[in-house]
Amino acid sequence: MKKSIQIGLLGLGTVGTGVARMLMENMEILVARVGVPLKLKYIADIDLERDRGLQLDEFLLTSNAFEVVDDPEVDIVVEMIGGEGIARTLILKALENGKQVVTANKALLAKHGNQLFKNAMDNGADLAYEASVGGCMPIIKTLRESLVGNRIQSMTGILNGTCNYILSKITDEGIEFDAALAKAKANGYAEADPTLDVEGFDTAHKLAILTSLGYGMEINFDDIYIEGISKITPLDIAFAGQFGYRIKLLAITKAGDNTVEARVHPAMIPFDNLLSNVNSTLNAITVTADAVGDILLYGHGAGMMPTASAVIGDIVDIARNLLMNANGRVPLMSYQMDHVKQVPVTPIRDITTHYYFRFFAQDKPGVLSTISGVLGQHGISIKSVNQKGRKTEGSVPVVMLSHLAKEEDVQNALAEIRVLDVVSRAPMLIRIEDDNYEE
Repeated sequence: MKKSIQIGLLGLGTVGTGVARMLMENMEILVARVGVPLKLKYIADIDLERDRGLQLDEFLLTSNAFEVVDDPEVDIVVEMIGGEGIARTLILKALENGKQVVTANKALLAKHGNQLFKNAMDNGADLAYEASVGGCMPIIKTLRESLVGNRIQSMTGILNGTCNYILSKITDEGIEFDAALAKAKANGYAEADPTLDVEGFDTAHKLAILTSLGYGMEINFDDIYIEGISKITPLDIAFAGQFGYRIKLLAITKAGDNTVEARVHPAMIPFDNLLSNVNSTLNAITVTADAVGDILLYGHGAGMMPTASAVIGDIVDIARNLLMNANGRVPLMSYQMDHVKQVPVTPIRDITTHYYFRFFAQDKPGVLSTISGVLGQHGISIKSVNQKGRKTEGSVPVVMLSHLAKEEDVQNALAEIRVLDVVSRAPMLIRIEDDNYEE
């Protein structure tokens, strides 16, 4: 039996620093739980001079990451570099060399996970990735292990802390998107270029991984519908509140007969939905399955120590497997590889749900009937109308909630309404996710 597990850490950024800190500061408790020491043999980074607040022995440090993945004494390679370039190359090399790998790299897994998981299996290695989705929320372990006897019916989650913070600020303070984004940047919750977060791509990376685990399908990022939050206004949030809803950026997947829905977009959810009360930078996900019904996971989806905690959990799982010579005990993609199949993603045009529409229309007789007439021609029935609001440049906001409608019909109707003379601005559409919506 091994006397220790040797670890090579690639990347000493925010999360990498957290991983190193936990390995050093929690060494005693980790030994008690694993049975042998988890020893950092290497820390590789391109910047070895910056102070990370850690006391690191110089013999641990290297600027040559390939030295780490090629060392036969290294048991586990922990990739904390990020991105799809050198990180991918190093993981493939580590797997080729028979190393076990831990990563938090959701973009890499969403784009190249099918190849990486196959390489891991071909080389008899584990590839663990709990920290790639939801930070410290154990959603990967929940799907791969705790719910292994269930048929997953749907998953709905708030999976990006930046977007959740921005929407919380707009809701609580009534400020515009740009002002809320500026606050997120000032507090370190948003990158200098926040596009991946606010336009929904980061959430979609995570959803691609979850759909694979939930339904035994190959990762299919390119077919996920993605829409961000940059067009959400305080006016829409105020109207949503009047109808009993809050607006959140949701990752949504639902199982169909021979297909799955997989979409990321802002959605209105009722006040009594637990997700509606998940605010600031927190994340949460609801999983609905045949045996357990609904379960909710909730916690910090990002940050140094919450994410590092998930990484350490993966390291310990792999270390225990190594000590018992039980690599591959849990299938990497939840299903055995020969049962992972291609499952088509439902095109957004084919989904059916409820809708919120907001138009800026001229304040004169017949306008409502004109707009409603176009919607009716496309089979869209209106449940309620709200015409309260301040007149702006001769127009007033008109808000409608629809009964159940097909996305394709909605988009065709909005295309016609958009060019009407009585409408002064592009219409706003927000989908409604409400299981108790009264038809």
